[in-house]
Amino acid sequence: QVQLVESGGGLVQAGGSLRLSCAASGRTFDAWAMGWFRQAPGKERDFVAAVNWIGEDKYYEDSVKGRFTISRDNAKDAIYLQMDSLKPEDTAVYFCAADPRSGGPFMQAVVSGIQKMGYWGKGSLVTVSS
Repeated sequence: QVQLVESGGGLVQAGGSLRLSCAASGRTFDAWAMGWFRQAPGKERDFVAAVNWIGEDKYYEDSVKGRFTISRDNAKDAIYLQMDSLKPEDTAVYFCAADPRSGGPFMQAVVSGIQKMGYWGKGSLVTVSS
C-alpha cells in the first residue's frame, strides 16, 4: 500500500517560516510525480507546488512563487515544502500527493488544476496569524 505522511505544520506568525515534510512508503517513488496541495475551510483543494521524478522540473502556484520551495530526496522517498514569508492567506490544510504519471503533459494538467494526483496524505494544518 502507498502511504504518504505529512509533518511540520503548526502555528506561525505572518512573515515567519515553516518546512513541511512528506514521507512516502509502500513503493519506489523515484519515477513518480509528487507535490503539495492545500485546502482552506469552505474552499476546494488547490495546487501549490509539484516536482517531477527527475527533481529538476518544479512548478508553483502563482501566489507562492518566490516564497515557497519544493524539493525531493529520492534516497529518503520524501519531499519537502519550505515556506517563507508566510501570509494569513496561506492558512490551510496542506496535503502531500503522489502519482506514477510524471510526464510533461500530466504535470501541466496538474498545475492547471484539471488533473488530480492519485495518492494523498491526510494533511497537516498550517495556521498563519496576523
